[in-house]
Amino acid sequence: MRTLVLNAGYEPLAIVSFKRALVLVMNDKATIVERMEEDPVWGTQRAFDRPVVILLTRYVRLPGGRRVPVTRRGVLRRDAHRCGYCGKAASTIDHVLPRSRGGADSWENLVACCLRCNNVKGDRTPQEMGWDLRLTPRPPQGAHWTVRGTERTDPRWEPYLELAA
Repeated sequence: MRTLVLNAGYEPLAIVSFKRALVLVMNDKATIVERMEEDPVWGTQRAFDRPVVILLTRYVRLPGGRRVPVTRRGVLRRDAHRCGYCGKAASTIDHVLPRSRGGADSWENLVACCLRCNNVKGDRTPQEMGWDLRLTPRPPQGAHWTVRGTERTDPRWEPYLELAA
């Protein structure tokens, strides 16, 4: 059983075990926002609510913001495994401005690409090929990119994850 942890401003921070969440609640560092009514945790003296979503009582400032690191897997996921040029299934990534011409490994310069388009494009820009990008490459945003473990969400987390998107 996992628990979604919200910062004091209701933005998702992390996903922790229900035991860790219960410790935070018992030490007055968090309050329970959503609980499992039918499945309490039994202690020696009494039963405790099993937390599904907790809210920290104090705001936690995250250093350096929440930048998502650029990875091949992340670019493919952002572009839904579709080629940025033709729309077919993508298995590779492509630098819009080739690295040999100073193109960076950044969210703004990488797109998912099918093998055929990647080989045909080679060391040229889409403008030189007469191609148009089907999407504008941007850094991904939303809680599912910054909070680990949200790919296996609990349906009760959805309203809180949507607030951060």
